[in-house]
Amino acid sequence: MAGVSRLQYSSEIRLVRVMCSGRVDLRFVLRAFANGHDGVFIGGCRLNECNYVTHGNYDALAMVHVARFLLAHMGLYPERLNITFMSGGDGNILAEAIDGFTKKIKGLGPLGTAEGMEPGALKLKLEAAERIVPYLRLVERERLRAPSKTKEEYERFFESGEVVRLFREIIAEKWELSRIMLLLGEGPLPTGEISRRLSLSPSDVSKHMNASSRHGLVKYDVERKRYSLA
Repeated sequence: MAGVSRLQYSSEIRLVRVMCSGRVDLRFVLRAFANGHDGVFIGGCRLNECNYVTHGNYDALAMVHVARFLLAHMGLYPERLNITFMSGGDGNILAEAIDGFTKKIKGLGPLGTAEGMEPGALKLKLEAAERIVPYLRLVERERLRAPSKTKEEYERFFESGEVVRLFREIIAEKWELSRIMLLLGEGPLPTGEISRRLSLSPSDVSKHMNASSRHGLVKYDVERKRYSLA
């Protein structure tokens, strides 16, 4: 309706249409950031007004909560990802939401640069996050399901201490290991160098390496005192 009504909104946004907001995969969001976009805006049907009776917009809402946690853990502004719900006739809401989001992103500044992050470090962080998406889908199916489909319930669920603890203890550790594996893909490194380049404590690096060694993912060169991919 925004186009039919000739409503004006920021031309700095690139529209990508999908059949349902629930089809917007976390990997798509991470890839958009990896391709240099400073923000991602998702527009979905109003909650409890699903056109396909699948309530995919709730899946999109859950994905946004997970993605925002990842962004914050990476050191990026989680506000770079937005989701707004509206009906097909809410052209005015779409135009206002896009303009407001564009203004917010301009205020935040360029991705990575505004957060004081080097391009190489940003690339590694986003790639590491994309690699654990299959794992995140499994965790979401098994442990990140809100008890009922209301926006308020989803907010309470994803802000609960149990879910926050799950993110910190399981998902964050999986992401850190993914970063280490990517770094070792560039060549063998000692614990201290891994720690320095990824801003991790030596004890955390050792913990990840010991677990990875048991699973046959990495090996340790005793003479050179370096870890490498197995």
